[in-house]
Amino acid sequence: MNQTAFPPLRVTDPAAFGRVAVLMGGSSSEREVSLDSGRNVLEALQSRGFDAHAVDGIPALVDALVHGRFDRVFNILHGNKGGGEDGVLQGLLQAFEVPCTGSGVLGSALTMDKIRTKQVWITAGLPTPKFLRLAPGADLRAAALELGLPVFVKPSSEGSSVGVARVVTEADIDAAIEVARGYGGEMLMEQMVVGDELTVGILGDVALPSIRIVPKGEWYDYNAKYIAEDTQYLCPGLDGADEDEIRKLALDAFVAAGCGGWGRVDVMRERAGGRLLLLEANTAPGMTSHSLVPKAARQLGVSFEELCWRILEQTV
Repeated sequence: MNQTAFPPLRVTDPAAFGRVAVLMGGSSSEREVSLDSGRNVLEALQSRGFDAHAVDGIPALVDALVHGRFDRVFNILHGNKGGGEDGVLQGLLQAFEVPCTGSGVLGSALTMDKIRTKQVWITAGLPTPKFLRLAPGADLRAAALELGLPVFVKPSSEGSSVGVARVVTEADIDAAIEVARGYGGEMLMEQMVVGDELTVGILGDVALPSIRIVPKGEWYDYNAKYIAEDTQYLCPGLDGADEDEIRKLALDAFVAAGCGGWGRVDVMRERAGGRLLLLEANTAPGMTSHSLVPKAARQLGVSFEELCWRILEQTV
């Protein structure tokens, strides 16, 4: 499979997939995004003739699996702590011998932890912004001054820009401290990169066209991702050799982190010099009306319904 076209579907009869659970909701901080994504995926699969059914959260799924109600799972749970991206769900389904979309235990668990993902990327020689690991109770003020402002402070194991604080001047540090207190776990402090924010979707062994994100506000926060209608998405985000480079980097990063199936890799491009720097990988990206993987797939002529089919097809 190359980076400009997809072969015909390998499985053309939806009945071959059996009864499909679309796992959504859960109890993580990203529940509402997951429900939105899940409803879209469920509708897309049902429109193509799949015997697909909504399941809200892991406990409900376990009950259904014990009674043998599903043959495979389309996982669209986001986040950890009741979500489906931290490897717990993947290990559970492995034990039940039920196929599931997305990465396995290793890739899911690793990439849910932004700090350790960066450590793997550094070991593999892949570029990422300078960062510090902040243990619970760490002196955030001292760390910010050590790393050098401006910085982002974010929970190591949350997604969807949940709990992210931006520290541009020392006056912003107190607000970031309050954000950190609200999460209690490890925090990632990362140097802010001045430049373009881009993302690259992954489907199988194909890196989809990059998307350059241009929010109306100063940065791409939760509101810009899921609510605002004035965020611009330019696809492809880069041209020529630069586009080839970012897609190769994203695929290399995805593989280095032990990921597979489908996902998304977020990248910054420095305004001065054009250097690409990896931010994080997402193993269960959103599938909402604002989500980025469907936007990139459409550039290759893949509709939302076909995208869902191709994601699920990888479990066969």
